[in-house]
Amino acid sequence: MKPATLSRILPLCAVFVASLGPADEGTLNLLTDAEREAGWRLLFDGKSLDGWRTYKPGGTPGAGWKIEGGLLKKVAGVPAGDLMTEAVFTDFEFAWEWRIEARGNNGVKYFIIPERNAAVGHEYQMIDDAVVKGDRLSSCASFYLVVAPAPDKPLKPPGEWNQSRVVVRGNRVEHWLNGAKVVEYECGAPAILEQVRRTKFKDVKDFGKKVTGHLLLTDHKDECWFRNLKVRELK
Repeated sequence: MKPATLSRILPLCAVFVASLGPADEGTLNLLTDAEREAGWRLLFDGKSLDGWRTYKPGGTPGAGWKIEGGLLKKVAGVPAGDLMTEAVFTDFEFAWEWRIEARGNNGVKYFIIPERNAAVGHEYQMIDDAVVKGDRLSSCASFYLVVAPAPDKPLKPPGEWNQSRVVVRGNRVEHWLNGAKVVEYECGAPAILEQVRRTKFKDVKDFGKKVTGHLLLTDHKDECWFRNLKVRELK
């Protein structure tokens, strides 16, 4: 192979290897200097559940949440309790990586408040779209039951890692998937509140509106893995 050709191929190989994600526990759940300077902080250190609790005050996460090799695993079929941040957030950017099994279902919720007496909030749906059979309001990366994601969203198949973000600034909310913005909506907008009235959330206090609340990982029956959970508050 000619040196000129090799010089073109090697950078492409490096990009490909980087796209595979962290290879071992030692490279997981870390922040770069640039991320620290930008205000990011880790929500999961790969070793403990410090900073997390169940929705019930003082609750201890059940056996269904396991930490293995720097990853947070929701064990299929084992009761665990919804896992909620102790901290609350108003304007923020939350980023995480996740993987589900075939036909798996899970989700990340935000705007979780105690006044509802239930772990109900706006949900970033995480699901194998084969399960929802074309129901885009229930499909992956949707604001579950309220706003459908972009039809050309770059979703990776079950068994592969996806990168997601929720960005809340003022009343504007964005859902991101693998580098693409796939949902954008305004909290409290007439169209949002009208759609909420068509859902099972119609009687939930302030659902569809902006609130200061917790972040939450759902206790679903299917296996799901998380890594590199981090957040920064926006001003």
